[in-house]
Amino acid sequence: MSLKEKLHYKYLLNPFGLMRTKEILKINPTIIPQRVASETPTITVYDFDATTINEHHCIALKECTKFTTTNTIKWINVDGINKQTIEALAKQFNIHYLITEDIQSIAQRPKTDEIDNHLFCLLNMLYFNNDNASIESEQISIVLGANYVITFQEDATRDVFNTLREKLKVAGTKIRQSNADYLCYVLIDLIVDHYFIVMEQLGDKIEALEEEIIKTPDTKSLAKINQLRKELIVLKRSIVPVRELVNGFVKSDSALIDPNTIKYFKDVYDHVVQASDLVENYRDMMITMQDLYINQVNLKMNEVMKVMTIVTCLLAPATVIGGIFGMNF
Repeated sequence: MSLKEKLHYKYLLNPFGLMRTKEILKINPTIIPQRVASETPTITVYDFDATTINEHHCIALKECTKFTTTNTIKWINVDGINKQTIEALAKQFNIHYLITEDIQSIAQRPKTDEIDNHLFCLLNMLYFNNDNASIESEQISIVLGANYVITFQEDATRDVFNTLREKLKVAGTKIRQSNADYLCYVLIDLIVDHYFIVMEQLGDKIEALEEEIIKTPDTKSLAKINQLRKELIVLKRSIVPVRELVNGFVKSDSALIDPNTIKYFKDVYDHVVQASDLVENYRDMMITMQDLYINQVNLKMNEVMKVMTIVTCLLAPATVIGGIFGMNF
């Protein structure tokens, strides 16, 4: 049985997505989460300045030490969360242990912290799964230092940073001529921009469902409404707190943030506000759609009752006559 058939079979057994409810809402911050550690994290380093760039793929952990003393800008990307790798990098770059704990956490609320000589932020990358019309999230942690940015990703097979990788290869671009804070801005901006792609795909599902309800409303339509409302919970939980996260960079007095870069973070802030408003608009649409479904069902019931009333009226004279002549005078 293929993956698509399994998902379809699972949907038939559980049309109202009760397991998805548990998956979304089962979050208890008082319980220590058990993360499945990656056995072989992949470390990729982009070491660059305005004129040169060096790419180091799948390097050993001990090789990262040499990047702590260079004056170039470094982007160190770690694919796969592993406690030993995180603690070793934290030791090499003097990252506070509270940051390492947040990196290893699960289902954290997006946030930003300034600890010692580092700015740390944690947020979710979102992806839309067309097979089961659900939103998948991946937690990413970003550590900004004096002339480096370290990112920690859970999934090594996908991210939204390919545009950044292409720009880094082109000499003379803004990112090649800027400091590490601008690199941090670009990373956050790409994540936020991808939110709109995910919301557009979800919006297509909402529009298709609205048309289906108007034409042929049934129990499956109600199940789809319930499912999409749960996906909106995932969207809201992932996007709305990012507004505070970006605002933390805008209002930060850290020497790591150049005053000229603040205007770029303000632009990201505007995008996050717009994304939050779209989530609320989708939420209102789903509430309206549920009312539309109820109205359509009631309208169909009224049509049935109208037909039954007409039939009853047509048969009433015959019933009266038959009742009169059938009586024993």
